[in-house]
Amino acid sequence: MSTKDFIEKDYYKVLGVPKDATEAEIKKAYRKLAREFHPDANKGNVKAEERFKEISEANDILGDPKKRKEYDDARALFGNGGFRPGPGGAGGSFNFDLGDLFGGGAPQGGGQGAGGFGGGLGDVFGGLFNRGGAGGPGTRTHPRRGQDIESEVTLSFTEAIEGATVPLRMSSQSPCKACSGTGDKNGTPRVCPTCVGTGQVARGSGGGFSLTDPCPDCKGRGLIAEHACEVCKGSGRAKSSRTMQVRIPAGVIDGQRIRLRGKGAPGERGGPAGDLYVVVHVDSHAVFGRKDDNLTVTVPVTFTEAALGGEVRVPTLGGPPVTLKLPPGTPNGRTMRARGKGAVRKDGTRGDLLVTVEVSVPRDLTGKARDALEAYREATADEDPRADLFQAAKGA
Repeated sequence: MSTKDFIEKDYYKVLGVPKDATEAEIKKAYRKLAREFHPDANKGNVKAEERFKEISEANDILGDPKKRKEYDDARALFGNGGFRPGPGGAGGSFNFDLGDLFGGGAPQGGGQGAGGFGGGLGDVFGGLFNRGGAGGPGTRTHPRRGQDIESEVTLSFTEAIEGATVPLRMSSQSPCKACSGTGDKNGTPRVCPTCVGTGQVARGSGGGFSLTDPCPDCKGRGLIAEHACEVCKGSGRAKSSRTMQVRIPAGVIDGQRIRLRGKGAPGERGGPAGDLYVVVHVDSHAVFGRKDDNLTVTVPVTFTEAALGGEVRVPTLGGPPVTLKLPPGTPNGRTMRARGKGAVRKDGTRGDLLVTVEVSVPRDLTGKARDALEAYREATADEDPRADLFQAAKGA
């Protein structure tokens, strides 16, 4: 694969995942697409074969944390306009092949040479990847963002429709209280000499171009504890538990994943907190069901109500009953709609309550009821509800 392809191909788009997708989400997306476009399932389909190769290539990069970081760094530098090919000329963009940048070649055409960057491309790369010398800007220890946390909560059917505030007990890594997050029991860690406090080290990838990895000596912290804290073993982080009141919005569905920004593990050295992801599970209801933003309910009616029509009272979730008019000759299984009695939508409005009619057949008949039905059967003896069925069967 050429360097240009490596930069220009959007592997996230190939797998249909966002750029902040987790490893699990990437693996799930790859497996789904691989099954769909596998050559064994699409024999002779050239397009499916090419798509499968593209999917495999994307997974090879995004499924490997190191390759993914290298890919993200390269696209951040070159894919977003940092070095965009364009027409030459004074004050204009440079016209060059991306391969030259990675291979050490000079720009083609244009009004300036590499020196126009003020010291050459090496200086630009060094600044971008925090590889300054001791005493320079690269010696600063940078804030670190806290980890994301995932938790689960189970709601009743009514709580999911109306919304609820629930307590969540979470465990995460936070700054160690014993050493104030320094990792050193005396509170005086020293700057890591390997990465000069940046928490990152350069890794060559050929052609004089380098990317960065977390420093192996300080594990990306930028600091080394001379006297390791006995509680956190020099990491500066310790496991902590806390209980948080979390508001679950109205209208959530079973399996929905809610993101709460900044509610995850605390950051380090002034860094922002991570995010909290809450996976919602919803219990079933004895009477009501759900279909998108609508609630569903099945209401039994008598034969006479279905045949002659009438008014039927229908329960609603958390509110007073509503009365629906049943037209004469209503068939079994017909669905009617009570507007505004469903689940809460994102805009605050409500869906509808879908009422399905179920004609109830009595198991035991009294003498008068049986006589009445016998008389009805005699009166309708000439009607055959299955006549059209047999006619259609003959036609088929």
